[in-house]
Amino acid sequence: MAAKPRGLLERLKAGETVIVAEGYLFEFERRGYLKAGAFVPEVVVEHPELVKGMYREFVHAGSDVVLAFTYYGHREKLRVIGREADLETMNRTALKLAREVADETGTLMAGNISNTTCYDPDKPETHEQSRQIFKEQIEWAVEEGADFIVGETFGFLGEATVALECIKEFGKGLPAVVTMVIHRDSEHVADGHSIVDAMKALEKGGAAVVGFNCCRGPFTTLPLIEKVKGHVKVPIAALPVLYRTDEQYPTMQSFVNHEGSRAFPMDLDAFLCSRTMIAEFGQRCRELGLQYVGLCCGNASHFTRTLAESLGRTPPASKYSPDMSQHFAYGTDKKLHSLNTQKVVKLL
Repeated sequence: MAAKPRGLLERLKAGETVIVAEGYLFEFERRGYLKAGAFVPEVVVEHPELVKGMYREFVHAGSDVVLAFTYYGHREKLRVIGREADLETMNRTALKLAREVADETGTLMAGNISNTTCYDPDKPETHEQSRQIFKEQIEWAVEEGADFIVGETFGFLGEATVALECIKEFGKGLPAVVTMVIHRDSEHVADGHSIVDAMKALEKGGAAVVGFNCCRGPFTTLPLIEKVKGHVKVPIAALPVLYRTDEQYPTMQSFVNHEGSRAFPMDLDAFLCSRTMIAEFGQRCRELGLQYVGLCCGNASHFTRTLAESLGRTPPASKYSPDMSQHFAYGTDKKLHSLNTQKVVKLL
């Protein structure tokens, strides 16, 4: 077992940047272990060894946190696929595996709650339904040894507030990180509040970190951060998706294929960011002084490594970072190349 790491609040107070790898959902879908559409983490109970492997992979690449893969592992989503009986097993398995990897690697372990998909601001009964969903997942996270709780991908400030209240009530004092998703309207959250007012409300409610995750890529997420910076005192989180969103297509859901069909989710590969773009994102986060930085849907370990390196880290995976000086055709070390290199280059 590795030495026990300092807690989230201690690290933030010391001015450190915490790197958090997310993106399990899309990565397991790409690998053939999770179904797009329902997007339920069935892989947790069907192939737990693969989940543990991905936890390790992300830490190897530079993540400071093992985020338990319980996103969309809640009661409402399991109801959709008829697996409500697996609810507690799914959650506790994801949490136990995350705790094991965190202990062996000296990283933090975070519990995870998310948008319930049933919350409706105009239907009070769904507020209580969401509260019960959050309550049970938070209690399991506490029992399985989480170091803090992440509440993420909330479009409505109302739902984010319910989640935060539940973390404060049932989280036994664990810090809360609450991030919201911003769709096409870059000025407001889904229930009409400005993004600045939403972040200020979450700060006032006791969140240790507030910010944004999912939906938007690096270069349509950063403007949100810039709008909020200076209006809250707590650290701001930035966890974009790995797609090249822009002013015309500000979210991954807004991309269209060449013939006009929606690209989300199956054809998003054509819009994937490059590693250079992720390095640029990391450098900008560094310039802005962001302390909670990560990657969401579309993430893979090589992107996490790139982000970590752009933030000045040298994770274990950096041992295998690219070194094109040794390439037979494009390398710069002439001692390593054969005499026919220039002939080959002309052919490439």
